[in-house]
Amino acid sequence: MITSFQMRAARALLGIDQKALAELAGVSLPTIQRMEASTGNVRGVVDTLTKVIDAFNRAGVDLIGEHARSDDGGRGVRLREPGPPRRVGRHIETERDAS
Repeated sequence: MITSFQMRAARALLGIDQKALAELAGVSLPTIQRMEASTGNVRGVVDTLTKVIDAFNRAGVDLIGEHARSDDGGRGVRLREPGPPRRVGRHIETERDAS
């Protein structure tokens, strides 16, 4: 489906806040806040998740699932490994840091 990390990244790409996403998706602001506060895959009513994903699609954002190919479209960003980025203190650990 969609992860909270994807939701926040997609909003950042569009330059919109949670309120604007809620309006685009036709859901409440607390719903978006709850979805983004989760860790990993967002859980919720399937209809609500579909509305959010459709809103991103209409706005021009393609959500790429784990191990899915992305042959079309413009530039994008994805994590090399599944799951959230590794965090150490106040910075994100890179491969060089982990060595």
